[in-house]
Amino acid sequence: MMEEKIREALKEVVDPELGINVVDLGLIYGIECPSPEEVKIRMTLTVKGCPLAHFLTQQVKERVEKIEGVKKVEVELVWDPPWNPSMVSPEVKKRFGIQ
Repeated sequence: MMEEKIREALKEVVDPELGINVVDLGLIYGIECPSPEEVKIRMTLTVKGCPLAHFLTQQVKERVEKIEGVKKVEVELVWDPPWNPSMVSPEVKKRFGIQ
């Protein structure tokens, strides 16, 4: 239940270059809740060295911190597996004609 709440909140974090939220882009690799008030998020970016890395990770952290009961949010940037366009949601695939 909490993971669903977090995913919905993260849909409000939009990559400004692509205009697509981080969930539908497939950038969120994992969400863990070690305790009711602690959240750990593993995410990636579309490319290493992305100039928006700090902005996006900060937006993810701040958005999840707004969820009632959450007191601590840790965002880990990971590169394995590397992101690729096949990771986007079916809606995004349809929008951009990705097979």
